Amino acid sequence: MQAPITLILILVTSVVSLLAFRTPALAGRLILWPPAIDRNKQYDRLVTYGFIHADIWHLLFNMVTLFFFGRIMEGVVTELTGSVLVYIGFYLSALVVSILPTYLKHQKDPNYRSLGASGAVSAVLFAFILINPWAMIGVFFIPMPAIVFAVLYVAYSIWMDKRGGDNVNHGAHLAGAAYGVLFMIAMEPKVLSHFLAQLSRFGS
Repeated sequence: MQAPITLILILVTSVVSLLAFRTPALAGRLILWPPAIDRNKQYDRLVTYGFIHADIWHLLFNMVTLFFFGRIMEGVVTELTGSVLVYIGFYLSALVVSILPTYLKHQKDPNYRSLGASGAVSAVLFAFILINPWAMIGVFFIPMPAIVFAVLYVAYSIWMDKRGGDNVNHGAHLAGAAYGVLFMIAMEPKVLSHFLAQLSRFGS
């Protein structure tokens, strides 16, 4: 599977993140910092924050996940729509949509910052789960059906979002996951009936 756009996204995100590790000024310009958007109209930060990461493990986890599931979804979206541009739009819009609730919540907070591609990666992952809910995926080397992972992931993200204190934007993960599902259904409504049909095959 070629998936050139996914590979380009991984390459660009990795290069920019590595540069930002070494250049604090670059990280400061790209990170989601609400006052810069609210006061200075730097709306590009609603996208650029997704191309930098907190550390190498944050980057590695997101890019490995995108590598495995993004390649598949790039093929699916391109086949359904006939244009790879739709997949590009899906990923970039997922960055924006997944961070919007966070931005609106912290719009006036000068101490808040957020970074990382996790929201968009969650959108890609949940789009995949909608297509193939019974696919076996590895979660920290533990195999489980994708739909089981989805339930656990959503439950954990809701719990941690309410609890807080771990410097992880669980709200963006949830928003991204929801967007991935809604985007696929809006793009091709038959995806929903396909998903329900797949679920009904449990145990058969």
